[in-house]
Amino acid sequence: MTPSDEILDIVDENDEVVGQATRGEATARGLRHRCAFIEARDADGRIFVHRRTATKLVFPSHYDMFVGGVVGAGETYDEAALREAEEELGVTGLPRPEPLFKFLYDSDGHSWWSYVYQVRCELPVKPQVEEVAWHTFLTDEELVRRLGDWPWVPDGLEGYRRLRAFREAS
Repeated sequence: MTPSDEILDIVDENDEVVGQATRGEATARGLRHRCAFIEARDADGRIFVHRRTATKLVFPSHYDMFVGGVVGAGETYDEAALREAEEELGVTGLPRPEPLFKFLYDSDGHSWWSYVYQVRCELPVKPQVEEVAWHTFLTDEELVRRLGDWPWVPDGLEGYRRLRAFREAS
């Protein structure tokens, strides 16, 4: 099964399931589904940053400050967050990511409910080669300096903007 064959729950504006479709169909038709975004920090508090592979269905070769991905049909956000973080970071035994907030990303024919999490990854990472073309850990300051220089995934940028506002309000 390819990633585009994965079955997703299709949801409405209230994040209620209204049907199912393959990932490829959801992408092609702009059907609203669910995603988990996980900010992964190392033992020194630096953020895992990566460039997506050129073969990714959505936003290929773009940089991202979150690991994560789509929530499968019947899967919870929490289950997807742990699965996706372990897969993309190439680790097992990761602590359960901490849920922070959810927002609706709706732009340029893309629409998904996005649950933002954070997790501390003190394990050595071996990122999934099908997902990650390049990676590093950056301090918050280094990440901010690169925001205008690298092509970032737009949903990740929106999640990052909201995460900063969430932390400032806390």
